[in-house]
Amino acid sequence: MKVCFITFGCRLNKAEALQMEADYIADGWEVTDDHKDANLFIVRGCSVTRKAAEESERTIAHLHRHYPTVAVRVCGCLKRSGVGLSKLSPALNLRRPAGLAVPVRTARAYLKVQDGCAGKCSFCIVPQFRGTSTSVPFPDLLDRARRFIDAGYREIVVTGCNLSLYASEGKGLPDLVTALAGLDRRCRIRLGSLEPGACATETVHAMAANANVCRFLHLTVQSGSSRILSLMRRSYGPKDVSETVGTATRLMPLLGLGCDLIAGFPDERELDFEATKSLLKRYPFVRAHVFPFSARPGTPAAVFPNQVPRGLRAKRARELMSLVQHGRKAFAQKFLWRTVEVVVESEEKPVGWTGEYFRCEAEGSAPRKSLVQVVVTNVEDDHLSGRVVTSKE
Repeated sequence: MKVCFITFGCRLNKAEALQMEADYIADGWEVTDDHKDANLFIVRGCSVTRKAAEESERTIAHLHRHYPTVAVRVCGCLKRSGVGLSKLSPALNLRRPAGLAVPVRTARAYLKVQDGCAGKCSFCIVPQFRGTSTSVPFPDLLDRARRFIDAGYREIVVTGCNLSLYASEGKGLPDLVTALAGLDRRCRIRLGSLEPGACATETVHAMAANANVCRFLHLTVQSGSSRILSLMRRSYGPKDVSETVGTATRLMPLLGLGCDLIAGFPDERELDFEATKSLLKRYPFVRAHVFPFSARPGTPAAVFPNQVPRGLRAKRARELMSLVQHGRKAFAQKFLWRTVEVVVESEEKPVGWTGEYFRCEAEGSAPRKSLVQVVVTNVEDDHLSGRVVTSKE
């Protein structure tokens, strides 16, 4: 029997899909990427934006239309006819316990540590699918991370719905980062996105204290305007962003900074937009997920007054991306003739991501999954290339 996985959305969805793949493989299924071979489709949908939800829905409709005799299971974050489909197919129907197998079809391991969110952001629909925050027990995470390391993984990506909410047995995210980093110094730890604020700032200290934690910090900033952040019902303000970023860049000067931004939130005025642009100019953000505001039915922001015209939302999003891309290219130049670490993702040649989240291709040889050191000999835009000098294997 063959199962085909189709996954949309964030790292959390990817982590869950990879685990489900591993469970099916352990139960005797074969994973296929060819729709024509599949006996079962599992679609992990996304509803973070209207576009993402529509794309997920189109894929499901396409599968039903072209493969009417093949079962289609839907999970993840997707809403259809007012019902969260993740609640319709909770069981895997596997013969052995789910969640024990180690994924094998990726070069980097994904460790889901937390799910759900306690926030009530005015634009976000995700809590309707994920519920309130729950955390995986601390010992279970360390055990799972050890199994990833034993399986040969040299990067563990820590992911969750809202990592800043991780809490187990009196321990928070900074404690978890420290513990994971201490398991094996040959394996690096990469963090998913964090909310700016006290937890993120404390986590930055844990990052700086452990050289095998990737020097990349992604923050869910959303806006540089305190007025807009208040309308969004975010739990932080521009001062929190400044404190977290300031601490991070002081402790780790070559840190890569990323952020999420929403352009054209309802009632976003020119001064609000300029505040966000000013934030990007003031701090070295080099990677960004910029979304024009997407009105999600069922959220307060969908019916807020003074909706920004779609054309202006798109224009503002392009301006923000242009600022980030300019900064990214300038930051990439700083790595010329430096040594970077890359997790090899290809069987053919050493290519993968640096700790600072640059794509890097190297001359030499190294097995897939290995963590290698590369001397950067060329930088073209934001793409690095060089030669392998050592391996941590």
